[in-house]
Amino acid sequence: MDIKSKIRIVEDFPIDGISFKDITTVLQDKYALQNAIDGLCSLVEGDVDVVVSPEARGFIFGTALAYKLHAGFVPVRKPGKLPCETEKFAYELEYGKDELEIHKDAIKPGDKVIIVDDLLATGGTLHSCAQLVEKLGGTVTNIITLIELTEIGGREKLSKYVTKSLVTYEY
Repeated sequence: MDIKSKIRIVEDFPIDGISFKDITTVLQDKYALQNAIDGLCSLVEGDVDVVVSPEARGFIFGTALAYKLHAGFVPVRKPGKLPCETEKFAYELEYGKDELEIHKDAIKPGDKVIIVDDLLATGGTLHSCAQLVEKLGGTVTNIITLIELTEIGGREKLSKYVTKSLVTYEY
């Protein structure tokens, strides 16, 4: 199945000039969703102990991959959303800063970790997730996304990691 044909393109959303890639059309089609999950799993190289995903859309794919790969799942969240002691990582946005958190006990030293999200654009969120995993002693073995916007250049920020995407768009 051609997953790309199932992704709805919404022009000028959320602002003029943006070509938004809407994955809800993949999620609502049972065959497209199954093919997307199977396709993402096929991109994974090596053993996996834990799947890490940033909120919110990353959770959709990350938990499904964790289940299929017989791995644990660890959420990465915005500040103040996790109830126990966290490790934080602050990163620069185009206009300001943002921060992500992970539970300090979520990754064990030596864990083989894949990071899964719906989209790779600038690479900031995925790079931050990788930094958090490494701070806790885990090894990032793969970064996997459903969609990659290639012209934005996020892959360069992730150049030290095996990074793969199921579908690519120039933008």
